[in-house]
Amino acid sequence: MSENTVRNWLVLAGIVFCLAFCLFPFIYMLVISLSTRADFLSQRASFKFTLDNFNAVLTDGSLHFPDYLRNSFLISLASAFFCVVIASLAAYAITRLQFPGRMSLLFFALAVSMFPQIGLVGYLFKFMTRLGWINTYQALVLPYTAWILPLSLWILVSYFSQIPRELDKAALVDGCTYRQILCKVILPVAAPGVLSVFLLSFIFAFNEFMFALMLTTDYRARTVPVGIALFQGLHGQTPWGNIMAASVVTTLPIVILTLVFQRHIMAGLTRGAVKG
Repeated sequence: MSENTVRNWLVLAGIVFCLAFCLFPFIYMLVISLSTRADFLSQRASFKFTLDNFNAVLTDGSLHFPDYLRNSFLISLASAFFCVVIASLAAYAITRLQFPGRMSLLFFALAVSMFPQIGLVGYLFKFMTRLGWINTYQALVLPYTAWILPLSLWILVSYFSQIPRELDKAALVDGCTYRQILCKVILPVAAPGVLSVFLLSFIFAFNEFMFALMLTTDYRARTVPVGIALFQGLHGQTPWGNIMAASVVTTLPIVILTLVFQRHIMAGLTRGAVKG
């Protein structure tokens, strides 16, 4: 057997191992969600196919899973929207306007983002309590926006910096204001980067757990990660079938979103573009 053949087989074996290692938790989650028993792998149990777990999480009012899912989508959409708006304005100012301390501002945003969530959540809880915002959407949208904003800012700064300044000068000659330049010139050219920031912000907010756990108390504002973690049966048991079914329903939109827009995400993260 030639050296190239051995190398190809080793590469193939490595790929198969990595795929199996990464996909096994998801496959196991799906199998449990479709089984009547979570311990079907034991000697005395057997696998029996059922959709009761999915029916329970989608229709059982005591679980409030549709409420959690709605809360997560609305809060994540609002957080992603504010991140895109604020980061676009800040990135345009840093890359196009000459003012003292602009790079220091960028590095300050990066430094602030390194603080662990657990170190901030206590003060944030007191702040939200004084505002009367506990268990409301704004109690999560505000910290989510602040938490994701540094990443959004860095992505858009790196993207805007690749757009030639000649576009700005040409727009100024045509009589455009700075606001018109941003809205009608820079943002259309930077659309892949803006889309990638929106999608990443949405995914980060959708998956966040710590703030949602501390700042919400019931289904009116609680998000999916916390809702699933607090699932409990009528007699205190852990309903693994319901948990896995809810996890599958929650994971599918994120996976589909990533697969559909993966090219836009990669394009926004890796390169800028100028449309002629």
